[in-house]
Amino acid sequence: MKHLNVYFLIFLFPVLFFSCNVPSNQSEEAEAVPKPFEYALVLHGGAGNMNFQSMPEPYQELFKHALDSALQLGLDVLKEGGASIDAVEVVINCMEDNPLFNAGKGAVFTSEGKNELDASIMTGQDLNAGAVAGVTDIRHPISAARAVMEQSEHVLMAGHGASVFAAQVGLEIVDPSYFYTKNRFESFQKAIAKEKHGTVGCVALDKAGNLCAGTSTGGMTNKKFGRIGDSPIIGAGTYANNATCGVSATGHGEYFIRWTVAHQISVLMEYKGYDVETAAREVIEKTLVEVGGEGGVICLDRFGRPAMITNTSGMFRAYGNSEGEHLVAIFK
Repeated sequence: MKHLNVYFLIFLFPVLFFSCNVPSNQSEEAEAVPKPFEYALVLHGGAGNMNFQSMPEPYQELFKHALDSALQLGLDVLKEGGASIDAVEVVINCMEDNPLFNAGKGAVFTSEGKNELDASIMTGQDLNAGAVAGVTDIRHPISAARAVMEQSEHVLMAGHGASVFAAQVGLEIVDPSYFYTKNRFESFQKAIAKEKHGTVGCVALDKAGNLCAGTSTGGMTNKKFGRIGDSPIIGAGTYANNATCGVSATGHGEYFIRWTVAHQISVLMEYKGYDVETAAREVIEKTLVEVGGEGGVICLDRFGRPAMITNTSGMFRAYGNSEGEHLVAIFK
């Protein structure tokens, strides 16, 4: 029996020695994991090739004020304990009502001289999603997208059917003339020779740790034949997953659809272990550039850390979090 005890101690000693050293290593690894922000929010107002000559300082200040106002609305919701989906909807509603942005009131014109709007929203805790496409009389398409997600068994509704549904659930329906703005119509007339594009979007992380992403757009100026871009397509223009990140995209939608840009960023994080900025740069600055796709993304990871990446010369963007960090920017 004594011999057995000796052998037992000889065997146990290295195990104890190894075990005593494990906690310190685990502690170091734990310290390497970033501390989550209590809440965070990032938004964009479209990306494109812009410069100081084409956008004088007074015009820049208009956009910065609009971005900052929308950001603060969303942060206030999150600060009070509101859900990320509520913050996203409030932010995008604000931008849909601002004619500076290509969404809602400021939507660009199609080749037929109409305004056709798209939007989508997705929640990261359950991967639920809703979207509308090609609508012409819903004041707030992002709210219609949320209604599709929460009050129907569908993900995407389009055209007249989406409008009928929006009216049935009590959303504000307006005459299509509501979306007419002089600046957008003049842009449409000039764009017959050169098409342009733009979008608005928001990603939020709330105190419960839930991510939500939303995107709303008027599409491409002079778009033809019922064209629908990436904004209402889950996985292309919008994606959210609590395990990885939330993403809202802006740019040439055909490329974002074919390369499932928003989802691809999440995939790189999930399966390759990339951080959110590395993943976003891989897709936007490498994958898209190699095939000629222009645009950008805003992202938040599950800790509230942002990535605001574009392969164009500028992207209207803003970011804030529970620690008081605050950023509003236009140029790359």
